Amino acid sequence: MRSTRLVASIFAFSFFFVGAIAQAASVSGTVTDKTTNKPAAGDTVVLVDVQAGMGEVAKTVTDGKGHYSINEPGAGPYLVRVTHQGAAYFIAAPQGTGPGDIPVYDVAAKVSGVFIEADVLELETANGQLHVNERYYVHNTSSPPTTQWSQKSFEVVLPADAQEEEIGAQRPGGLPTSIKMDPDGPKGHYSFNFPIQPDNGDKDTLFQVGYTLPYSSGKYTFRSQVTLPADNFAVLMPKTMTLNAATAGTFTLVNADPGISTYLYKNATPGKVMEYTVSGTGSIPREDQGTAGAAGQGSAGTAAGGASTTATPGSTPGGGIGEPINTPDPLTKYKWWILGGLALLLATGAAFLLRKPEGVGGIPSLPQGGAVPANYSSPVAKNVLLLNALKEELFSLESEKIAGTLSAEDYVEAKAALETVLKRALNRK
Repeated sequence: MRSTRLVASIFAFSFFFVGAIAQAASVSGTVTDKTTNKPAAGDTVVLVDVQAGMGEVAKTVTDGKGHYSINEPGAGPYLVRVTHQGAAYFIAAPQGTGPGDIPVYDVAAKVSGVFIEADVLELETANGQLHVNERYYVHNTSSPPTTQWSQKSFEVVLPADAQEEEIGAQRPGGLPTSIKMDPDGPKGHYSFNFPIQPDNGDKDTLFQVGYTLPYSSGKYTFRSQVTLPADNFAVLMPKTMTLNAATAGTFTLVNADPGISTYLYKNATPGKVMEYTVSGTGSIPREDQGTAGAAGQGSAGTAAGGASTTATPGSTPGGGIGEPINTPDPLTKYKWWILGGLALLLATGAAFLLRKPEGVGGIPSLPQGGAVPANYSSPVAKNVLLLNALKEELFSLESEKIAGTLSAEDYVEAKAALETVLKRALNRK
């Protein structure tokens, strides 16, 4: 009897061991320093579990040839993060036997060739407040390519009475990330401890700040300024609101949309105050967005009257929309990407819900490995599972887009559908 139990135990252990080997996978590749075009030796490589609150599950170091290999403990999805000179770089862990090669760049506190292509404010009103979504499209055209990174990689100046809400950033070709701003000097001055990587083709770095301002009087005077040279400074608002500049001729009204007014200021210089007063009430007409929110981030090669660039429909922010009404809008690419910026908020909300520990807000945590226990039968628990699945699908969708295995049209259609379902799931939480 004892020998029978021993044989059974050995068989069971062997079955488990073989199953574990069958499920185990590894990611390997080479980390290359694109500043020097040499292998990056001694860099730390970490496997990050997307479904476990971006927790670290494995770690290694590149060898003298920049090569690394790291084991995946489960099915993922995972990110591979490499840290080079203090700055972090990510790729989606490749599926199957695909190479996990990662480009990195040397780091400097200040880099020549970093500038703002557009600083865009989207304004609307509600409940006696002025709601502002401000987005900064930042280029890094340094040569040799170098990442600008320090405690103050990027500095912004907000109104002194601004109440911050959503804050995020996005690397060139990467996914939106929730980050924080650090107070920096006088009230309203902040800085981001976030790397500004060299541009990835036409993709630049995006910073986003959402904030509210007091608006009980029905008007507000801005004294905006940029901290880097800005090709374009633009204010977007519903047609029911108006903008009056303190100095005539500083802003140009671009009439390109029936529901939105675009005021454009060209070639803003660092430190120069742009004073203007907005008045009236209204909301951005969301029904005109269509599937614009699914367009990815990128550079506006035609912004503000610049030379046009050849692009296939849907391959740039705002791709797939019709021709602008009347004259071409110099900020069309920004406008439609901005109006579709719900993805960042949804992703942030989903990540927050999914990271909540068991017992917090009545939302149970999802066990690693994807097993669904019996107590996952309540509506809230089912919603958590749905959010996990949607988050994984969004991650996979972005990975396929970056890898070029998904057409622009399919990407737009799929992401718009996923965002709609994700929004409904978050509203039911």
